[in-house]
Amino acid sequence: MPEELTKDITPAALPVVPLRDIIVYPLMVAPVVISRGISINALDTTVNKDEMQVVLVAQKDIELEIPEVSDLYKYGILAKVIQILKFPDGSIKAIVEGISRVKVKSFYEENDVYFANISDVKEKNKSGDNTKALLRVTIDKFEEYVKKNHRMSPENLMALASISNDPGRMADIIATYLEIPLQEKQKVIEILDTFKRLEYISGILEREMEMLNIEYEISKKLKKSLSKTQKEYYLKEKLKIINEELHGKENLEEELEDYKKRIDELNLAERYNIKLHKEIKRLAKTPSYSSEYSVIKTYIDRIIELPWNISTEDINDINRAKIILDEDHWGLEEVKERIIEFLAVRKLSKQKQATILCLVGPPGVGKTSLAKSVARSLNRKFSYISLGGINDESEIRGHRKTYVGSMPGRIIQAIEGAGTRNPVILLDEIEKMMKSHMGDPTAALLEVLDPEQNINFTDHYVDIPFNLSEVFFIATANTLDTVYKALKDRLEVIKISGYTEEEKLNIAKKHLVPKQLGLHGLSKSKLTTTDKAIRKIINEYTKEAGVRNLERSFAKICRKAATQIVRGEDYKIRISGNNLEEYLGVPKFLPSDNRKENEIGVINGLAWTEAGGDVLYIESNLMPGKGDLNMTGSLGDVMKESAKIALSYIRSNHEKFKLPQDLQEKYDIHVHVPDGATPKDGPSAGLAITLAIISALTEKPIRSDIALTGEVTLRGKVLPIGGLKEKVLAAIRSDIHTIILPERNRKDIDDMPEYLNDQVNYIYVDNINQALEHIFFVDKSEQVFFKI
Repeated sequence: MPEELTKDITPAALPVVPLRDIIVYPLMVAPVVISRGISINALDTTVNKDEMQVVLVAQKDIELEIPEVSDLYKYGILAKVIQILKFPDGSIKAIVEGISRVKVKSFYEENDVYFANISDVKEKNKSGDNTKALLRVTIDKFEEYVKKNHRMSPENLMALASISNDPGRMADIIATYLEIPLQEKQKVIEILDTFKRLEYISGILEREMEMLNIEYEISKKLKKSLSKTQKEYYLKEKLKIINEELHGKENLEEELEDYKKRIDELNLAERYNIKLHKEIKRLAKTPSYSSEYSVIKTYIDRIIELPWNISTEDINDINRAKIILDEDHWGLEEVKERIIEFLAVRKLSKQKQATILCLVGPPGVGKTSLAKSVARSLNRKFSYISLGGINDESEIRGHRKTYVGSMPGRIIQAIEGAGTRNPVILLDEIEKMMKSHMGDPTAALLEVLDPEQNINFTDHYVDIPFNLSEVFFIATANTLDTVYKALKDRLEVIKISGYTEEEKLNIAKKHLVPKQLGLHGLSKSKLTTTDKAIRKIINEYTKEAGVRNLERSFAKICRKAATQIVRGEDYKIRISGNNLEEYLGVPKFLPSDNRKENEIGVINGLAWTEAGGDVLYIESNLMPGKGDLNMTGSLGDVMKESAKIALSYIRSNHEKFKLPQDLQEKYDIHVHVPDGATPKDGPSAGLAITLAIISALTEKPIRSDIALTGEVTLRGKVLPIGGLKEKVLAAIRSDIHTIILPERNRKDIDDMPEYLNDQVNYIYVDNINQALEHIFFVDKSEQVFFKI
C-alpha cells in the first residue's frame, strides 16, 4: 500500500468528495452534482452526523472517472453539506458551503470511500497602500471584463461591494466568475498570501481582457464578410425549417385526435378522463423542442398502453392444474396439494382473497417454476419482479412524472409488460427488501398486497388509481425471519423443503437432463447418463437442498460432450460412474469428508439455513486457565447464549459428572464450529454444545454415527426445534442415520415422507440425561461410562 494511503485516523479525518469540473471557495454556497459511487458513498457517511462536513478536493485530470489518491491535489476546501437532493437515476445534487482552506496530510480508503486527515492552513494578510491600490486596480479590471463579456451579468459586481477591503476574499470571488482552467482555479486555493493571490488573479484578468478584445475584433470582421449569397442560404434554410414545423403541426393534430379517441375508449372515471384531456391540451401548446414536450407525450403514451380493460379468461379447472403441476415438477406432493386447495377456494369463494400465496424454501427447489405452472394452469400471463436489494419506496410506487427520467413502479411495469390487468405476478425474494433513507419499500408493498386497498392502487407516476384486485400475487422467500410482521400476516405461507436423493434422481431423469440435452443440441442417442452417474453427481459434486447445481453439472457435461462430438472424437457418449471425473473433474464432496472416528469433544449438530439443512461439527476443548468460555466460528448471540446455558447447567451438576467444584477457576473451555466464514445462529444447537462440553470435561468420546438437535434450558430440559425435514435430509446426505430429537418433535415425524423415515432411526429425549445414554461411545465391557 502506498505511503499516502496508510490509515492514520485522527479526529480531523473526514470523507473526501473528488471534484473534476468545479471549485468551491471558502464562504461560498454552490450546488454540486454527484453521480460517481465513491462521492455518493462519501455523502452517505455524513447523513446521520450532526456536522455534515466533507473535504472537497479537485482531481488533476478531469477525464478520470475513478481517480486514485495520487490524482488528487493536496490542498482543498473544508465544506459543510447544507442539503442533499436525490434523483431517480441515482445521482445527487448537494448544496455545499465552503468553510476554510485545508491541507491534506494523508489519504486512506475504507468501504469504497476516501478519507483525508487534514490540517488547517493560515492565510498571510498584508495591509497597506500597495494592497489598497491593487484592490482598486483589480476591481476596475473586473468591471471592464463584465461589461465586455456578454455571457456575464452586471449583477455579479454586487458581490464585490461588501468586501472591497479583503484581498483574499476578493480574489476568491473573481476566480469563481472567470472562465479559466481548473488548474488555475486550484492555484488560487494554494496561494496563502492574500496579496499574491489577488496579484495572480489581476494578471489572469489582464490576459482574459486581451482575449475578449481579440474575439470582439474577429466577430466584427465575420459580420462584415457575410455576403448576399450567404444571406440567401440562411433565409432558405430558415424557410425550410418553418415549412417542416408547419407540416409537423398537421401530424401532431392527427396524433392528438387519436389520443383523445383512445383515452375515451379507456372508460376511466370522469375526473381522470378530464385530467388526461388537459394533458393533451398542454401537449398541443408545448413546443416540440421543449423537454416538457417529451415528458407529457411519454406520460400519455404509457397511460394509453396500460391494460385498463384487457384481461385473460381464467380456466378454473383444478384437475387441469394438477396435471400441469405434475408435468412441470416431480415430487413436492404436499406443496402441489396445498396449491390445488388454494385454487379451489379461489374458484368457490366470491370474496376477494385476503391472503397472498408465499412459497418459502431454500434456493433451487422450484419456487419460481411453481409460480409459472400456476399461471399456465389458470391461463394467465406471467410476470416476474425481483425484489432483492430494493431499498427505495419509489421502486414500488413509482416516481413523480415531474422528475427527469421518471417511470412507473415495478408493479405497474409488470402489468404493462404482461399486457393484461389480471396476470400472475411473482414477487421474488420478498425478504431481501431493505429500509433506507429513500423510504420503506415493504410498507409500500403492504398496500399492493391488501385486497381492501389495492383495488385503488395509485402509482406516483400514473397518478390514476389502477385496480390490482384481479392480479394473482405469488411471493417467494428463502426465509420469513426478516419479513415485517404486518407483511407476513398477508401471506399464505407454503413451505418447500429440500429434495431427497430419490427425488433429485427422478427430477434429473425427467426434467433436467432432457432440458440440457435440448439446449445443447444433443439427443438421447448421442448422450446417455446412467442412474449411478446421477447419484454420484448428487452425493459427490452437488450437496445442496435444491437442484440448481445439479442442473449446472449436467450443463457442463453437455458442453464437453458437444465439444467431443464436433471434433469427431466420439459420436455416442455414455456417462457412467467410472468416467464421470473426465467431465466434472475431481469430486468436491467425498465420503471421507464425513466424520468417522469417535472423538472426545466433537459432536454432529444439525442446523437449518436459508440454503437448507446442514451438519455442524461442533468442537469443544478443555485447557488450563481462569474459567473463560471462548466461542469462535462466526457464532450469533443466540448460539453464544446456548453455550453459556450449557456451561451453567454442567457447573450446577458437577457432582453427577464427577467434576471438581472449582472447575470454573482452573480451566478454560473453547467451543468452535468450523467453517468460520459462514455466520451461524439459533438455539437448536444447545443440546449439541452441552454434550460436546461434557465430553471434553469427562474425556469420553462421542459416537460419530449419530447427530442431534434441540434447545436446552438451565434445568436440562430439551425443547422442540423447527426445520426438521431439512435437518433430517442433511443428516442422510452426510451418511448419518441415527438422530436424537426432542420428544415434543415426535408428532412432526408423522408429516415426514415415509421413504425418508425408513432411512433414519429416531431417538426422542426430554432432557440431557436421556441424551447422555445414547451419545457416548461405550466399550462392550462397559454398560455406561457414568450413571446420572
